[in-house]
Order: sequence, then C-alpha cells, then structure tokens
Amino acid sequence: MTTTVVTPPATAPLLDVRDLRVDFAGPRGTTVPAVRGVDLTLRRGETLGIVGESGSGKSVTALSVLGLLPGTARVRGSVRLDGRELVGLPGRELAAVRGRRVAMVFQDPLSAFTPVYRIGDQIVEALRVHQSLDRTAARTRAAELLDLVGIAAPERALDSFPHEFSGGMRQRAMIAMAIANDPDILLADEPTTALDVTIQAQVLDVLRTAQRETGAALVLVSHDLGVIAGMADRVAVMYAGRVVETAGVEELFAAPRHPYTLGLIGAVPRLDGRGGALVPIPGVPAPMAELPAGCPFAARCPLVEERCRTAEPALAGGAEPGSPDDVPGTEAVAGSGGPAGSGGVAGTGGARGAGRHLAACVRAGELAERRPAPSEVYPVPPVPPAAVAVPREERAPVLAVTGLTKTFPLLKGTVFKRRIGEIHAVDGVELDIRQGETLGLVGESGSGKSTTLFELLRLAAPESGRIELLGQDTAALSRADAHRMRAQLQIVFQDPMASLDPRMPVGDIVAEPLRAQRAAREEIAHRVPGLLRQVGLDPAHAVRYPHQFSGGQRQRISIARALAVRPKLLVLDEPVSALDVSIQAGVLNLLQSLKAELGLSYLFVSHDLSVIRHLADRVSVMYLGRTVEQGEVSAVFDRPRHPYTRALLSAVPLPDPAAERARGRILLAGDPPSPTIRHTGCRFRSRCPVYAGLDAGSRIRCENEAPALTGPAPGGDHEAACHFPE
Repeated sequence: MTTTVVTPPATAPLLDVRDLRVDFAGPRGTTVPAVRGVDLTLRRGETLGIVGESGSGKSVTALSVLGLLPGTARVRGSVRLDGRELVGLPGRELAAVRGRRVAMVFQDPLSAFTPVYRIGDQIVEALRVHQSLDRTAARTRAAELLDLVGIAAPERALDSFPHEFSGGMRQRAMIAMAIANDPDILLADEPTTALDVTIQAQVLDVLRTAQRETGAALVLVSHDLGVIAGMADRVAVMYAGRVVETAGVEELFAAPRHPYTLGLIGAVPRLDGRGGALVPIPGVPAPMAELPAGCPFAARCPLVEERCRTAEPALAGGAEPGSPDDVPGTEAVAGSGGPAGSGGVAGTGGARGAGRHLAACVRAGELAERRPAPSEVYPVPPVPPAAVAVPREERAPVLAVTGLTKTFPLLKGTVFKRRIGEIHAVDGVELDIRQGETLGLVGESGSGKSTTLFELLRLAAPESGRIELLGQDTAALSRADAHRMRAQLQIVFQDPMASLDPRMPVGDIVAEPLRAQRAAREEIAHRVPGLLRQVGLDPAHAVRYPHQFSGGQRQRISIARALAVRPKLLVLDEPVSALDVSIQAGVLNLLQSLKAELGLSYLFVSHDLSVIRHLADRVSVMYLGRTVEQGEVSAVFDRPRHPYTRALLSAVPLPDPAAERARGRILLAGDPPSPTIRHTGCRFRSRCPVYAGLDAGSRIRCENEAPALTGPAPGGDHEAACHFPE
C-alpha cells in the first residue's frame, strides 16, 4: 500500500481531525456510536483541554488518534498529522508514529506498564524502538528522563518494578516514557485521576516541564475543570459523542454559550467560596444506542424549546470579542489559538486562547449576550435551615477521639511468616464532632484516614487512646451494647456498586439494616418507601436491582440504607469521588438537606478539599497518622497555620482560569516517609518548606521534639501541630 504524505504549509495545524466518527459493535449485529462527527485542530506548543461527563466520548476521541481502539471499533473520518492521514494507516506505519510523533499518557499507569518488566527496561525499549541507541546510551538517557520528571535517585529507580513505585511516581515515569522520543503531541487521558492533590500538582508541573522541554502540543482529557482552567489554552466540551462548545479557556469559563457547559461550571464546588446549594444537571445522559432526535441534551436542558427536539443544532458561532476570526458560519475548530510565549506557534487568535467561540445550541446567542449565572438557568434546590442552631459549645458531643493509635505487624516470608517490624498507620489522631455538625477529614493517601474509620466502626477498645461515641467509651461496651450502638453509627462507602449486593432488590438492600436490628416487619414495609422517597428515588423502583441504576442513584440507595436505622453519626468515605461533577452536585445537595432535616452529624472523608470547603463545618488534617491541624473550616482554609495544610490548599485547582494562573504553588518534594519507621520530632520536616529555611538551632527542635496541637491563644479552636506555625 502506498501512503501519500501531503507537505503542509508553514501555517497548517499540527493535528487536524475532521468528521471523526467511531462506532462499536453492539448486540445482534447492531452498532453503537461513541464519537459522532468531531472536528479538532491542534497547533504546535498549545494545550487543548477536552471535558465532559463519563461516556461523552473524550477518551475514545483521544485513543482513536493513535489507533488504540479495540478491533470492535469502526473509525471513520480524517485524522491528519502534519498532513499525513492516520486513519486506515497500516499497523507497521502507525507503530512508527506511536511514541515518536504522538505519545500517550494513560489514566492508570499501573495497568499501562508491564508489571513483570523493570521501569528502566520499558523506557529503554521505547527509546531503542525509534532511535539508533545501544543499550548503555539508552539507559543513560532513561535516567536523565526520570531525573527530568523529578524521580529521586534515577539510576536506582530504573531497576524498580512498577508496583514498587507510588501512584505519583508511576505517573511521572509514564510521562518520562512518553517524552522519551521528543514527540510532537502528548495525549494525556485523565493523567491525575485518583491522585492526591499534592501529587496531582507534581504531575501537572511535570507535564508543563515536558511540554516546555519538547515543545510538544498537549491534548489534556480531564473531568476536573480546575485542571483544565490552569493548563489549557482552548477547551472542547463534549456531550453524547460530539463537541457541543469550544472556545478559548478564559472566554469559555467567563461566558459559556451552551447550557451543558454552564451546568458543568455551576456543579463544581470551589475552594474560594462555600455555602448554598450547587447546581446539579438534572437526569442522566441518554444511552448512545438510544439517542433521541434533535439535541441529545434536550431532555436535561432547562432552556429547551420545541425546535430543539426536531433537529440537532450545528456547532456554529462567531469570534470572541476582538478576534480577527469573526467569520460567521465557520466550521468547528478546537485549539486554533496558540499560547503566547509558550514556545509554540501562536494560533490565528494571537493571544492565549483567543479565537472562535462556537456552540451547538439554538440559544447560544442569547446566552452570549445575557451571560447568566448557572443558578439563573438551572433550578437550585433550597437548603432548609439547620436543625441545630445553638452555639457549638452547647451542643451534645457525638464523637470524641483522643490520642488514637493503631499499628499493624510487618511480616516477611511466604509459608513461614515472621514479624520484622510494625506499620504505624495511626499514631495520634484527635477528632471532635458535635450534634448537627460536619467534620471533614483530609490528608494524602497513606495518612491514616481509612484506618481511623475502621477503628471507629469496630466499636471496641482501641489499641491506644480513647473513642467516645454519644458519650460512651467504646472500650467499655459489651457485645450487646455494641450491637445496639451500631445503629447510631452508619457508613456510606466510596464505590456504591461494590457495597450493594447485586443479587438483592433495592428494597431488600435498604431494609437489611432494619432486619439486623430486629425491626418489625410492618415497620420495615412502612419505612423503605419513605427512605427511597427521602433520597430522591421512586419507591416503585424498590424491586429493581443495583445495576439498573446510575452511579448517582446507587449512591442515593447507599445513603437510604445508612439512614434506615436513624443513626446519629454518618461516616461518609469519599462518597462522591467516583461521580461526575453533575451527579456529585445532586448528592452533595442531598446530604446538606438530610443533615438539616434530621439533625445528623457527618464525618466526611475526602481528598477533594473543594468538597470539604463546601460541605463541612470543621476540618481535621492528617499527615502520616497524626492530626496536624484542625478547626472551623473557614479559619483553616483562609488562615492555615500548618505548612502541610498550606501546601494542600495551594495544590487544589480553581475552575477559574484567571484566578488559577495567578495563584502561588507550594510543591512538596517526594512522597510521605515510610510508616514502618517510628519517626522522632516532626514527621513533616523532610518535605517542609518552613524547615528548609530554618537555622540550625531551630531545626534541632523540629528533629527532636514532636509538636503538639496548640492554638494561637490558649483554649483556641484553631489548632496546629507545628513549632513554627506562622
């Protein structure tokens, strides 16, 4: 087969995608569309962000560029790289493009790396496939790449297996392998999903470094609007397999012209503001195999008209104010404006993100002129006033934890195991929750949050310290007392599909806690419909099974089950982390309403500090098994006293391009120390920017003396475990 390569003019885009369509084989010989006519343009050195809910076609679009879709996919349309058509290219020729001209950073680096090969061998292989290097030279280059992405001791790291790296290190190693051959384009598919905010900040900084060092263009697929606001030059918003809005990043966030984009922005909790209800997008996307006639968003749109249901709007519009691209009726171009000073070729708009603003909505012009807030378009559910309005010190205590510790044995051997040490998972946790209060528990992975929850849920004597639930010491509870007390403490897990029995109807799932507490059959029959109704579900659906519900609906079922026995304290373990922002907003609004109506107390565990800011009354920050700061949420977030808290907050992206790019960053070096070592002094000092700037005499105090939780004034509520909190 002869491949024709078209020599592009100097001003031609690097990547030009036209009318891309991807279908997958469905049941009984049918086909299911996944991407429906996507047009994208990418120029050298710029960053294009692609956002949208799960199933919108973001990842399929990115994977189809490199031909990485499974054999059941049928790809049509045009994908041109410097004028060379990639769709239909023979596998051998496409393999020469992968990694050399276009490289991929996958969402899950653990599954993307081969687990039985060392990291160095895999990077060396990527180098030698495309370059004439001997093994020694390739290994030297691989070490340089690991050093570039911030992995300590790169020569030693080359000999590590993927499972020996932390999540952040694996993602950095994946970026190192992606930039090994100086590609022209980096495709990053959700590169920071499931990472802590501090590690996310490191990975995004590495992506910026990689882009700067190679001059590559970047396609960043993400559901996190804050990440897109800080990284992208232009944004393409996808819904039901097609681009429904595209514009420069500043213009898109400031004045969205599609109701879907407006809803996504309104559904995101922000770190710089709290209170009130979020704006949920009603309903769920229609299945791609059952798309209705007309606009696929019409069933969820608050601005729908009759004409929306008859014909699907085209992606059209004019230029942004002041742009020379004001050509009516131009085709959809995402990524036509290059970043000023980014090292790439500026796009036709000149300034960062300037260019055409297009939307697939019949009311786009009205939204462009009116610029409404999301709450002016979408109905916002009212949040009832709090059931408890008395001062905090007068409220009854619900949970009090003092000096909690928990260690696990560190074992070695396969058949005959022997103890070689201890893992200090929790080593000094302090918690205090009052009636009608929400306490947010935050910290990086490995900080001891989950272990703390398990110790609370055991309702038994802790290894060390004291746990009081509703005024009762759990160490003094008998087996019968613990069974009765368990009704007062319920949990909602992170993954509702894993926590709901797939073989049981929803009605039986909700009734299960009542049966465990030996409730009467008549009471169960009366309570279950009311509980489903209370969490926004139809009681008639009690006969359905969990797989017949959406992710947000399954989480509502989990909440209904937890509320069945009328608990006083609800433990929420990352309850919205696996949900799209539009669904997340509805669940958070529900939790606020239930708390106000029922006088519930929440222990809300989350790595998303924006969610904590929106929902919590107080916050407790954990690091390496200890509480390092706690207090009223506005005090801690607005005036953090511990350097670790300051680093966490600085790493949280804001869904506001101007504010996000004006913020300072505190990038923490490396990962937390090993919990297998009983550290003396301050455990944070190896990563602490304050410690790094101290004189030798002050450092001795941090090295030898563990800081206690103290406030700026005796008896103050805002406490931090730091010798130099200011």
